Amino acid sequence: MGPFLQVCQAIQPLSEGLREALEQQVLREQLPRHHVLLQAGQVAGRLYFVEAGVVRGYYLHEGREVSSWFMQAGDFMVSILSFFTRQPSHEYVELLADSVVWSLSYAQLQQLYRQFPEFNVVGRVLTEKYYVQSEQRALQLRMLPAAERYELLLRDFPSVFQQVPLKHIASHLGLTPETLSRLRRKPA
Repeated sequence: MGPFLQVCQAIQPLSEGLREALEQQVLREQLPRHHVLLQAGQVAGRLYFVEAGVVRGYYLHEGREVSSWFMQAGDFMVSILSFFTRQPSHEYVELLADSVVWSLSYAQLQQLYRQFPEFNVVGRVLTEKYYVQSEQRALQLRMLPAAERYELLLRDFPSVFQQVPLKHIASHLGLTPETLSRLRRKPA
């Protein structure tokens, strides 16, 4: 649980009681590549921390998969709308590599918030961080040209091309695979 606790501890010092509760409740899973953590139509039941691996969220649009986000080791991830509203998800969450994930159920998270007020700070800071990232991605897709979206992805996720298939990267950037290939060939 080291990396999970380290990220939380870096945000807010954790009491001994909270550490013990997390150690008892957080579930560790080692899962294979292509494992689907969430299907569209299901209610997202767990919040995940990625210790190792790469994860993508995607949805279907006119029969095509559109990658909306990628997360890597050290990130928390969840289908936010489904998890917090308790409504069926519109997205899928899939592992793109053999992965190690730690997770808490919705009920466990709510209980930890009630029992340990300091854990609310961790939750708030993480929610703010990932909400800001989501807004940045949405603005980039609407406002930036393809080349700039590509450069920002490389800056924020330098190993993306070693870990994520090109077709998923292209759909995330709103490009065809051919356009992405042309961008990659251009000299820096």
